[in-house]
Amino acid sequence: MSPLLTLTIIIAYFGILFAISYFSGRKANNAGFFSGNRQSSWYLVAFSTIGAAISGVTFVSVPGMVATANFSYMQMVLGFAVGQFIIAFVLIPLFYRMNLTSIYEYLENRFGVSSYKTGAWLFFISKMLGAAIRLYIVCVVLQLLVFTPLHIPFAVNVLFTVGLVWLYTFRGGVKTLIWTDSFKTFCLIVSVGLCIYYIAKDLGTNIAGAITLIKDSEMSKTFFFEDINDKRYFFKQFLAGVFTMIATTGLDQDMMQKSLSCKNPLDSQKNMITGGILQIFVVLLFLMLGVLLYTYASVNQIVLPADGDEVFPFLAAGGFFPAIVGVLFIIGLIAAAYAAAGSALTALTTSFTVDILESRKHKTEQQVTRTRKQVHV
Repeated sequence: MSPLLTLTIIIAYFGILFAISYFSGRKANNAGFFSGNRQSSWYLVAFSTIGAAISGVTFVSVPGMVATANFSYMQMVLGFAVGQFIIAFVLIPLFYRMNLTSIYEYLENRFGVSSYKTGAWLFFISKMLGAAIRLYIVCVVLQLLVFTPLHIPFAVNVLFTVGLVWLYTFRGGVKTLIWTDSFKTFCLIVSVGLCIYYIAKDLGTNIAGAITLIKDSEMSKTFFFEDINDKRYFFKQFLAGVFTMIATTGLDQDMMQKSLSCKNPLDSQKNMITGGILQIFVVLLFLMLGVLLYTYASVNQIVLPADGDEVFPFLAAGGFFPAIVGVLFIIGLIAAAYAAAGSALTALTTSFTVDILESRKHKTEQQVTRTRKQVHV
């Protein structure tokens, strides 16, 4: 796949994001940046959350795991859904009742300033590290596909990537994120769906035939109750999913900020539950894609990389499929990667401004705006 074509796709994609950012972020004030003025539509928030929850790492890793783990990941995803029900009915009413901008303000009200600051700093440091790792992995993929063939150094790649994320989140924060992440989620789902279609077509079948092929494959085994020592054992995966979701979503400003932008607690609960159900179907698409990738490689006697994370990029960008599959892979990858990065940057700005600097307690609206923009930079 031509590096120039890939770069053109990325630039066109971000051109659309900037347009969405411009129109959605006009007249955005601090409340719009931090909480979307609590005027967001719950169904839009639910849809947008999928893009933020699925990172670029997930995009390349989940299809590659079916060879060794089968569909066992779905057990954890079902746990995610239960965790989201718990968040919806336990945490969301609490956060709305206290009218929180940052969820870590709860710690101050419940346990005091020391716990509040500790929680905020732990979030800030962990989110910085997590976002950096996810972005690094995507930058490595883009370096191989785009920047190395064009003789552009890795440092320029990183600056280019971070700069693009900063530009489209700077204006509107959460208010903008909901619209841009909805667009990214749409691109993500469409790209995976069309990849499945074109790969099935290359295998000489249609969607119905592909579903039958996947269902009959040994890799599609989902539930594992036989061996308690197996890491794929149902209750290990399911309970891990429940507690992981509560910890990484319900107690994470990055994942909760859009949910707290809904008009009222009921809307936020509907968003959380709908998002959990949608995530099941989206992850299922990734796993189905994985079975088709391995089946295609087996039929065509293609030697795959030993690392499952490299299987999808290797086949999609390696010229094995029609060029459109490579294009869709790039669109899906950048949609997943930049949705997570943009959401993290906005959450970090919110938490540092509200929790660590406590700007809203001591400054005027204009001073908070200035501080927020400085922190975002």
